[in-house]
Amino acid sequence: MQITKEQNIILSNPETKDFLADAFYPATDKKLPLIIFVHGYKGYKDWGAWNLMAEKFAEAGFFFVKFNFSYNGTTLEDPDNFADLQAFGNNNYSKELSDLNVVIDYFIKHEKVDDQRIVLVGHSRGGGISIIKTCEDIRINGLITLASVDNLERFPKDQALENWKNEGVYYVENARTKQQMPHYYQFFEDFKNDEHRFDVEHSMEMAKAHVLIIHGTNDESVSVKNAEHLHILNPNSELYLVEKANHTFGAKEPWEENELPKDLNEVVEKCIEFLNQKL
Repeated sequence: MQITKEQNIILSNPETKDFLADAFYPATDKKLPLIIFVHGYKGYKDWGAWNLMAEKFAEAGFFFVKFNFSYNGTTLEDPDNFADLQAFGNNNYSKELSDLNVVIDYFIKHEKVDDQRIVLVGHSRGGGISIIKTCEDIRINGLITLASVDNLERFPKDQALENWKNEGVYYVENARTKQQMPHYYQFFEDFKNDEHRFDVEHSMEMAKAHVLIIHGTNDESVSVKNAEHLHILNPNSELYLVEKANHTFGAKEPWEENELPKDLNEVVEKCIEFLNQKL
């Protein structure tokens, strides 16, 4: 099957800044369901095996979009590296939700997209962002979380929080690149300013979409208890656990194979089956 790939499309968000998106879709006269993949913390659209995942969704008859959050630390010129640590440090949940809205608004108008079938697929922190957006936006009728967090209040506590406030920044080492990734205190202030909006648990309870929750039982970054909790919050959801899978379902950066890792392939097949049944 012939797959069209439109890569590094520049999207403009007046509330943040320009960022890049990709669209993968099959050659067909039919209008296709729009699937938007939302990457997580220290993630980006071309990380690991995400391109292979995009191809598999497109081959199954979906219009698949992935994008870089405008403040994820990548740049228009260098989308595969954290070339702008200043931007990374100034990212926050308000900016991510604003960017996601721009992505939906842009691709919903594409001639190949069926605007009545819109699905968010969020990985890790992107799962939390996707849950909130699904609650807020009635256009979204499908939600799939992959190794998602069950809350976004993931900040230093007690003395560490006080230190962060006083110093204005704290750093986390990127295990792969060894970069010291800054987090400016505005991130916490943004959260506190709109705490009710960023309540993932409440959003999951209120989500009206078809919901599939996927998690690996050996997730080293986000405990599988997060998935079980999300499922309890939304009893109409479907919970699917991948035995012994890690946080990225076997993918890593760089991914040099031509095939998806076994666990991620199982995840994508489950997603496709779920979407074909519900949409």
